[in-house]
Amino acid sequence: MPVRGRHGTVPDVDQARVIPEEPDARTGPVVSGVLAGLRLDELLGEVQERLGQIVAARDRMQSLLDAVLAVAAGLELETTLRRIVQAAVDLVDARYGALGVLAPDGSISRFIDVGLHPGERETLGPPPTGKGLLGQLILDPEPLRLADLTAHPSSVGFPANHPPMHSFLGVPVRVRDSVYGNLYLTERIGGGEFTADDEVVLQALAAAAGIAVQNADLFEQGRVRQMWLEALGEVRGEVLAGAPDADVLRLVATRTLELTGSVAAVVLLGPDDDGCFRFASGAGAALGIPAGTFHPGAELEEVAESRNPVLAESPAAFLDGLGTGVPKGFGPSVAAPMRFGERVTGVLMALRAVDAEPYLPSAVPLLTSFAEQAALALDLAEKSRAQRQLDVYADRDRIARDLHDHVIQRLYATGLKLQSTARRAAHPDVQERIQQAVGELDETVREIRTSIFDLHTADQGDAGLRRRLLDTVEDVVADSGMASSVRTSGPVDTLVPVDLVPHVLAAVREATSNAVRHSGGRSVTVTLEAAADLVLQVVDDGTGLPDDVARSGLRNLADRAEELGGSLEVRRRPGGGTRLTWCAPLPEEYDGRSASAG
Repeated sequence: MPVRGRHGTVPDVDQARVIPEEPDARTGPVVSGVLAGLRLDELLGEVQERLGQIVAARDRMQSLLDAVLAVAAGLELETTLRRIVQAAVDLVDARYGALGVLAPDGSISRFIDVGLHPGERETLGPPPTGKGLLGQLILDPEPLRLADLTAHPSSVGFPANHPPMHSFLGVPVRVRDSVYGNLYLTERIGGGEFTADDEVVLQALAAAAGIAVQNADLFEQGRVRQMWLEALGEVRGEVLAGAPDADVLRLVATRTLELTGSVAAVVLLGPDDDGCFRFASGAGAALGIPAGTFHPGAELEEVAESRNPVLAESPAAFLDGLGTGVPKGFGPSVAAPMRFGERVTGVLMALRAVDAEPYLPSAVPLLTSFAEQAALALDLAEKSRAQRQLDVYADRDRIARDLHDHVIQRLYATGLKLQSTARRAAHPDVQERIQQAVGELDETVREIRTSIFDLHTADQGDAGLRRRLLDTVEDVVADSGMASSVRTSGPVDTLVPVDLVPHVLAAVREATSNAVRHSGGRSVTVTLEAAADLVLQVVDDGTGLPDDVARSGLRNLADRAEELGGSLEVRRRPGGGTRLTWCAPLPEEYDGRSASAG
């Protein structure tokens, strides 16, 4: 109860205890100031921490921008890929980094790594192909962050001499709508694992890297196309310059070798009527393809029949028909048809070493186009040569016709006039001189007729006996100083059987050689007549065949004639010189064979 005192009502003791004391005017402000200072320090620490985070984020963004600029700075594909890996390593403070470029089948076709010491890479063996943990990103192209990669179910361990790796971060690199490859980062410097921020930054770099790769790839494709066009221009230049087909095909093989990064390139012509091919030219390492034709492998037949290129893991698919066996030491191979329209005239092949990278499908259309354009150039060259040859033949026919219709006829008329004049001449010397002139005119007419024949047959090669007869005589009397004349009579090119031609040419060579070596004359005349028998006469104007000369060659000619049912006769001419007559019977019924077939 309250107590009434002198100063009024006084509270009781219990009430006095709960009444707070008034604060001291000196201690109250000090406590409040301490509390406010502590709160301010805490706020300043938070601000400083936030500022540090902002600075770090700014520095990281600047590093990301610098990395993007560095990645996009070049257009060379290989340089760009290496810059991508180096930029990724620098951004997330990784000790090791790599970029695995994917092949069309999903494996890793190219592996660019950063962080290994010089010489350390060679001790690790072949680069990864996309198995284990690296294949996880290929199967599921999404970012993958691990504290310890060895604990992942897909991890298959490391090869011998491989440096230890634990923390792991991988992201895909996309080009348009497809995955071009994957970035792999391991072992964060300073320990610990990669953070979510690292993952975000690396994804941003991968997006920029995809654009850079696309630009570099487009630039590379344009550069490669330009190189192929330049190579095709070289081939066309050789063709227009009239270079032989062998030189043109050698250039085609050489440029194919260089532009495809191969170790060997070959040009196979075919298929022929029997479906066989033959080696035409090559460059680089020798494949050991023998001369002549060979039966192709199944894939080579497929190239010729389908008129489409074919990729193979080894040349065995193309060349297993070789009698000498499939070439060793070669791996990835590609064959493209050399076609003009719907006709395949050959196959262009490129080969790499056993352990080399396979040919990319994107490079096949360029090789195919080059092969087709080369075939077109060769076909146009062949047509141009044929047209020029026809022009030459037409010009020669005109010359031969003019010689026959004008020159020979005038000479013949002049000879007739001289003969009629000789009968009227009273003096014997005049008659003799006129007869001598008539004989020279006859000789001139024969020479012109030989020239006319030579104009008709000059470019027939070894097709006819007449041509081969002229070439044989010219070859024997060359540089001898003797004048030669070749005369033919009858259907020599059509009536003489193929198996008789070598005997005739042997007789011509032996008889003409004897005249050149032993006669001492100034001229030799070779006459071949085809009628009931084939009669060969070789006449010279020398001193006659010496008695002491070795007659082994003549005995051989006599043996040849006897084997064929013919004969050989050698006589001295009354006016000087020697006449050799070699004859052989011709078949009564011609069976369709001719010397032109030989």
